Amino acid sequence: MAARLLYDVQQRYKPRIYREFLGAEPYTESEFQARYRFSKESIQILTTLLNDDLKRRTNRSHAIPVETQIKIALRYYASGSFMQVIGDTFGYDKSTVSRIIQAVTGAISAHGADFLRWPDETTKPAIINGFYNIARFPCVIGAVDGTHIRIQAPSDNEYAFVNRKNFHSINVQGICDHEGKFTNIVAKWPGSTHDSFIFRNSDVGIHLDQNHRGFDVDGLLLGDSGYACKPYLMTPYLRPSTRHQERFNSAQTRTRSVIERTFGRWKRRFHLLHSEIRLTPDRVCKIVIACAILHNFAILQREPMIDDREVEEIDIGQDLGRQDGTNVRNLIATTYF
Repeated sequence: MAARLLYDVQQRYKPRIYREFLGAEPYTESEFQARYRFSKESIQILTTLLNDDLKRRTNRSHAIPVETQIKIALRYYASGSFMQVIGDTFGYDKSTVSRIIQAVTGAISAHGADFLRWPDETTKPAIINGFYNIARFPCVIGAVDGTHIRIQAPSDNEYAFVNRKNFHSINVQGICDHEGKFTNIVAKWPGSTHDSFIFRNSDVGIHLDQNHRGFDVDGLLLGDSGYACKPYLMTPYLRPSTRHQERFNSAQTRTRSVIERTFGRWKRRFHLLHSEIRLTPDRVCKIVIACAILHNFAILQREPMIDDREVEEIDIGQDLGRQDGTNVRNLIATTYF
């Protein structure tokens, strides 16, 4: 009787079949880069960096190699495909792919401090010069803006995630330097949250509000009219009335546009960010952070863009908060423009 019961239990579960994946080897370098958004050399660097985080602590012979885990996650970020499709490509079950993506995302995020760096005294001069060379706007250390990452309707607080364009999203704040590298990313607020609220409650916004010593000492951020004009955050004049103000607006817009182009390239590099992500908001936020880190890594590795034609669309809403930086804005406009 016991033997019969054991036989029934064994028949109830499908045997685990382990398949060796060889699909990446036939690709040329350009085909490989198009599928994973990184060269083979860059993936080797990532494998070394994340090895201790992802290597399975087991003596079993069928542990999934770290490089394969990274390729699975990168393929998911790059394509935005269903996890079932990714699993069929690599020869793994959907649940295994889900666990791998979660593990790789966490491992990448753990190295955020290595790639997401706020300008310090050694890097500020190069960033200020880089921004100045765009349109001669002085003392700029970053451009700030928000972008919406579409998600499926969550089960909790669903209404809070409906943005002004009437779809569910996470509102992500990004700050970048003149090269398009993210220096700060905030991904935790639902789509209905206003850009200016996110900035005011971010670590960067709080720090600048409490510690900014002047634009000629600590530099400036540039933002659109969705933000309040502050001594450390310059926004354009809504109704310019002089030639100085018109030239200020022109230079501010041209310089600030680097963040809009950065969002566009970021989403084209990782197409998952363009599509509706079918995960919980918490997991989506972690993936957004991981993709921001990978974006900076791609720039450092000089990875080419597959398609560099589109530009992130601009969605501007006027901020109605205190405009404490108007005197600084007027000073910059009359002095430099």
